[in-house]
Amino acid sequence: MTGMHKIAALVFGAGAALSLVSSAQAQPAQAPPPPAVLLPDKPELEPKALEILKSASAKLAGARGMSFTAVAIYESPAKTLQPLAYTVQSDVTMERPNKLRVVTPGDGPPNEFYYDGKQIVAFEPQADLVAISDAPSTIDEMLKFAYEKAAIAFPFDDVIASDPYKDLGPDLKLAFYIGQSHVVGGIVTDMVGIANGMAQAQIWIGAEDKLPRMVRVTYFNEPGNYRHVVEFSNWKLDPAITPGTFGSERAMKAKRIKFAAPDAPQPKP
Repeated sequence: MTGMHKIAALVFGAGAALSLVSSAQAQPAQAPPPPAVLLPDKPELEPKALEILKSASAKLAGARGMSFTAVAIYESPAKTLQPLAYTVQSDVTMERPNKLRVVTPGDGPPNEFYYDGKQIVAFEPQADLVAISDAPSTIDEMLKFAYEKAAIAFPFDDVIASDPYKDLGPDLKLAFYIGQSHVVGGIVTDMVGIANGMAQAQIWIGAEDKLPRMVRVTYFNEPGNYRHVVEFSNWKLDPAITPGTFGSERAMKAKRIKFAAPDAPQPKP
């Protein structure tokens, strides 16, 4: 995944679990058509907007480690064709270049994800099931591997990338400065709008600390023009990390299943 394809994890990340909930109660007979989209023939990129994005990228990339909370809000159609909202919280700890823990307490089934530079461990505590796989040696490579092999993606993939701006920049059709907010995150944030051929995103970035506080994305080809939002809080850069953070003894004792996409057939016991 590259650029705003990584932002697309807002749709395909934890929303995969929530889709099982929504599909049971919210299958529309006919979805509305995608909205009309107007993009410039040539990129229109405001320098101020790019500078804010680059500053945020540099702040994140410069951290040896970080922890934060990400609350993703996904919209999915009800029987009325109007959107219902589903939320997923992820408590994230990472250490560059090759360690990541994501604990998702809800909504939906709680799950835990561990990566120690050698292995991926995906654990569902309630079912006592675990999927384990050897993994590449960096977070960037691991994220791509997890998505391709098991459809695992996170709505904050861009935030933990080694260079968040690197893949985003070349695809941009629009980048513009919107103004400041004194509401989001309880601090002053700069609002930036960006778009490529696939999606539009509005990003709230701390005016002083340069940390993302909220991202709101709409996809041009998605019927219903639904909004996908991630709110960030509890930021800590270069925190003290407790030994054993990036593994779980309980997970290693759980019943093992194949490391694969959720709809892939599992071997018979």
